[in-house]
Amino acid sequence: MKKTIDHILKAALITTGLSGLLALTCCDTAPPTVAGKTDLRRTSADALGQAEQSDPSLQGIIQGSAGYAVFPDIGKGAAGIGGAYGKGDVYQNGVVVGYCDMTQASVGLQLGGQEYSEILIFQTPEAEARFKAGNFTFDAQATAVAIKSGAGANAKFANEVAVFTMDQAGLMYEASVGGQKFNYQDR
Repeated sequence: MKKTIDHILKAALITTGLSGLLALTCCDTAPPTVAGKTDLRRTSADALGQAEQSDPSLQGIIQGSAGYAVFPDIGKGAAGIGGAYGKGDVYQNGVVVGYCDMTQASVGLQLGGQEYSEILIFQTPEAEARFKAGNFTFDAQATAVAIKSGAGANAKFANEVAVFTMDQAGLMYEASVGGQKFNYQDR
């Protein structure tokens, strides 16, 4: 619950434009402590396991991918203007190779708050390289596929990346991932 509140508060900071304070609270892509890195690795593995249990077809897509990023806890909040923030792990061949974070700002018809997990699957090494280089954002029309049985079998790759989300808590009217910006740091 504390993580949910922390992520929603960070999202609220993005929303209100307190960029100076935001830079102090979420400027590091990797968690700053060994315990934080261990906790992130555990929650990423848990989120991935839960996603694969909900949709066993994801396993084949993940195993055939160049790599993938797992954001176990993204907090999102909005009241017309919205923001989201979360940290994650980047995997190649099932091994964590680095850390990533995601920020998102949005404007439009949206209200509420939620926490969700997001998995990015890189179809090619070039897509993963773009992500790691920091040259990866989603355009305004980008959407994610909700993880449910069979969703992985019908994965749609856009720019060689497929996005899957899994709601954890909360209620929010808005399902786009447009405007998400990612940072990467080697392990």
